Amino acid sequence: MATGATAKRLGIPKEDHYWANGISACAICDGGSPIFKNQDLAVVGGGDTACEEALYLTKYAKHVHLLVRGAKLRASGAMQDRTLTHDRITVHFHRSVRDATGQDKGLEGLELENTETGETESLAVRGLFYGIGHQPNSSIVEGQVELDDKGYVKVHDSVCTNVEGVYAAGDLFDTEWRQAVTAAGSGCMASLSAERYLSINDLLIEHHQQEVKAEQAKADKAAAAERASPGGEIDLLADRHAGQYALRKLYHESPRTMVVFYSSPTCGPCRSLKPVFGRILDEFTGQMHLVDIDIEQDPEIAEAAGVNGTPTIQIFKDKERIHHLPGVRMKSEYRKLIAESLPASSK
Repeated sequence: MATGATAKRLGIPKEDHYWANGISACAICDGGSPIFKNQDLAVVGGGDTACEEALYLTKYAKHVHLLVRGAKLRASGAMQDRTLTHDRITVHFHRSVRDATGQDKGLEGLELENTETGETESLAVRGLFYGIGHQPNSSIVEGQVELDDKGYVKVHDSVCTNVEGVYAAGDLFDTEWRQAVTAAGSGCMASLSAERYLSINDLLIEHHQQEVKAEQAKADKAAAAERASPGGEIDLLADRHAGQYALRKLYHESPRTMVVFYSSPTCGPCRSLKPVFGRILDEFTGQMHLVDIDIEQDPEIAEAAGVNGTPTIQIFKDKERIHHLPGVRMKSEYRKLIAESLPASSK
């Protein structure tokens, strides 16, 4: 089991309105977006996660405001020292967020409440990031495996649950580290433990992956060449492309439906979603273009497209953008929207 944990939200009145348009739960995923660069930003929370988010955002922001509901930080001593002494982080104690303010183009400020006095104040920021913890996605196994009082799966011997042959990995049980490297490590242990269990009980059936298709390898190589040599020739018959030059060329010269995948190098959900789109692309060979845009390499394209976070998917048909999809959706939803967007002659 590796269903992870979902970031908690504040539930302020305009949260949904500004979600992925100024409000985010992942600084690493969205902090590098053009909308946040050289802007005043805010992080809410007082633990290690909030401090880590604030420190990470100083790479991009003009200044970061850390909003702490209580009288002190709950983070580790070392993390507190790094946060409190950073010249581009201001920690505001006794502050809670009442609501977000702004226009349709995005968030422009916050309404705050002093938790000691009850007084309200405004804070002008372009982005708000949540660092208030996570909710484990364990409801699917509730009543079947043992959970703690917060809903996290209990494990022993690293990854073993109380049910024989059932193993857990990642944030589903990890309440302390929450890092990609520790999740990957526990995933390795869980998968090897499952394989060992199946083998010992004579239940193991091996399936060997086929080698990468020559056509796919050729497409990946062509996409890499497009990114490395902007301004070169673009194969209008290829399915996979990368970079802003390919995007512009295909937009003006190809009749196919075009799917643009905006990602960033530090975005974990992007890395998870890309293989999904590779499989979708296989279903629509010769009918669509998939263009990968790295928002750090092509920030002006992302800004012009209104991309405020990664991953973001945009679908174009007949030179018109018909779908803007921030975040991660179900594969079936992507497939349905792409199928509906194909020219009649392609269906």
